[in-house]
Amino acid sequence: MTISNFNPLIWSKSFLDNLNKQHVHAAVCNRDYEGEIKAVGDTVKISSIGRITVSAYTRNAGLGGTAASPTIAGIARPEILQGSSLFLTISESDYFNFGIDDADAYQQKPKLMGKAMKEAAYAMADAVDVFVNSVLQTGVAGTTDNTGNRLDARTIGTSAGAADAYETLVDLKTKLKENDVTGRLWAIVPPWFTGMLEKDVRFTSYGTQGNRATLENGNIGRAAGFDIKESNNLSGATSGTIAVAGGVYTILAGVEDAATFAEQLNKIEKFNPPDGFNEAVKGLHLYGAKVTRPYALASVAATQA
Repeated sequence: MTISNFNPLIWSKSFLDNLNKQHVHAAVCNRDYEGEIKAVGDTVKISSIGRITVSAYTRNAGLGGTAASPTIAGIARPEILQGSSLFLTISESDYFNFGIDDADAYQQKPKLMGKAMKEAAYAMADAVDVFVNSVLQTGVAGTTDNTGNRLDARTIGTSAGAADAYETLVDLKTKLKENDVTGRLWAIVPPWFTGMLEKDVRFTSYGTQGNRATLENGNIGRAAGFDIKESNNLSGATSGTIAVAGGVYTILAGVEDAATFAEQLNKIEKFNPPDGFNEAVKGLHLYGAKVTRPYALASVAATQA
């Protein structure tokens, strides 16, 4: 396949296939409001309904009445629903733009372009991962450690005084359950945290044959009720910054309903730059994310012992 025979639909599909494989944080969000995204700044209005009051019913008293002072059927006023709105804004836009010089071996172009598209997809997915991590981390209920759904900061390891990796997951699950959060739980952890779980005899010494096979293949799968996912793009001690080796990693946990994500590969097209003998491809990626249920997220600032 040469650039001259470029098919944007095929390239777009190839790009999105590679892009989606790299999503970590975006993969734990729902896409209920993705719809049609046409331009940066497009906004999706998300309406929600407040809690509804449930009252005790007294027989023969009517709604809102008592046995001594019953209401007349049809007169008691219904509770007025209280609604609110959130807005998912497609705030981010990234692009790629690369080309191949005609002086390169002609027969290598299909291979080079395929590899280049994979690299472009990886780079864009990494940018998405960093962005959505920041949205999730800042969206957790609470403002500082040990407030809201943010657990107390801890050092995790096997030495005396260090917190346990598995028990930290249990603490996160407990915090979510205390908020009546239901649904399939996920947790995003750094690789060193995964390593501690893999060394835990509670995972390696018992379980079904399927569980043991999963561990033998190097996949964590589920732990303490969570789908465990890895990312090197977890936030550090300061919100919106990427954690560095030896520093603080903000581990996240929650359910799919906690946040929503929307994206669109707006356009992929080939062109011939005027200042040379080469063929090029460029593409625009639009996306945004919003935490819709802060109580359905939990976090803990963790440092490796």
